[in-house]
Amino acid sequence: MRKRRNFRYFAIFVITLSLPVTIFLLNRKTSFFEKAYFNFSGREANLVVDLSRSYSFVPHWKYLAQGGEDKNDMLTPVIQKVKKIEPYYIRIDHIYDFYDPISKDTGGNLSFDWGRLDIQIKIIQAMGARPFLSLSYMPKALSQRTETDLPYSWDEWKTVVQRTIEHVSGNRGLAIAGVYYEVWNEPDLFGGFKLSGPKNYLTLYEYAEKGAKDAQDVLPFAFGGWFQDFFDYALKNDLRVDFYSWHRYSKEVDDFENDIENVNLWITRYPKYMNTQFIISESGHNSEIDEGYDTNFSAIQTLAMYAATFQKLPIVFLFEIKDGRGQTKNWGRWGILTNESFGDPEEKPRYKAIDFLNNLDWKYYPVEGSGTWVKAIATKSASGNVVKILVVNYDPYLSHSESVPITFNNLPFKNFTFRRSNFLGQTIETEVSTNSLSWTTEQFFQTNSAAIFELIPR
Repeated sequence: MRKRRNFRYFAIFVITLSLPVTIFLLNRKTSFFEKAYFNFSGREANLVVDLSRSYSFVPHWKYLAQGGEDKNDMLTPVIQKVKKIEPYYIRIDHIYDFYDPISKDTGGNLSFDWGRLDIQIKIIQAMGARPFLSLSYMPKALSQRTETDLPYSWDEWKTVVQRTIEHVSGNRGLAIAGVYYEVWNEPDLFGGFKLSGPKNYLTLYEYAEKGAKDAQDVLPFAFGGWFQDFFDYALKNDLRVDFYSWHRYSKEVDDFENDIENVNLWITRYPKYMNTQFIISESGHNSEIDEGYDTNFSAIQTLAMYAATFQKLPIVFLFEIKDGRGQTKNWGRWGILTNESFGDPEEKPRYKAIDFLNNLDWKYYPVEGSGTWVKAIATKSASGNVVKILVVNYDPYLSHSESVPITFNNLPFKNFTFRRSNFLGQTIETEVSTNSLSWTTEQFFQTNSAAIFELIPR
């Protein structure tokens, strides 16, 4: 009896001691159990590239976003470095509260001075890109209190949007075709907008849409906004929605893929909007300051994310272009370039990831067999002769390495140079001759590494 009682006391003692450890493990941001499940349930890759079929594509990684780090000369110091990676679009927000284009005269009438905003737009053009403008935040001349508050007059908000579009996209203004206009930036966070109540995003969007509809003598442009559930309201009120945008920050590449699956599912409820374009207008691995943004971690996550979303989403903006000013050069800010306060802005690893992706061009080949950690994109060069495949092994928990079989079917040539160019590493070449239409190689990848392989005919 005493032994049984002693055992009971011992069990209670062990459970009491282990409880804090269990709670710690359960509450860690990257939990022990989550990591274990990820490692044990994952699927290794077996890549197969079909070289008999190729398709045109538009790179979805040539889209960059800049946050409101500085009101003055935010992008001027990095024009040439950004131009080098050939962006298609650059997104900026704070266009109304940073550059103060709207005021009121003594009679209370709206007055417009676009000079400071034009400087930013012309910088974007100097980088070889077009502007993607987030219509934010509320102009001081209109706001009831702060830049994230409601306007005194919804009709004035409508007029501001109309005049913005007429100036940037209008034939009598800057005459830029293909500009995107996004209604507000993160309305649920900056302003606390909801889909009901006094601070209603539906009203904000509706009056902005009326302004877009009233814009005269303008070149083609795209207009859209946030909040999945506002499509019910848009349908009921016959509102224009060219695109639907959202932000995604996550170390888990699956989260990006799940987003895409979800929006493609729920949009089927709205046949009128089936052609709506889906856009991630900010992306990264963490929405907070994170030292990973200064290391290869963010670069490999970026490569894996773009490989996983390739041909699933047309546009994914990378946030952001340039770090804000900090106490040190590297302080975990989101920029792909450092701030000029510490000398000439330096290219961070994520910048080099975009440059690495730019080696892929012209047409893509179907690739099957990606796994949990390994993602791939296969392309052929503009000459049509060189086959390229980007392979990325990404593990957010920094532990998984993998030997990856890569099979090329329907080879267009029998003798070729096989080149492996490691991301931020060495290049290795071997000569290959084969009489088969298929050729397989097995390539080893350390945790969080990437390479581009080329088949160069000779």
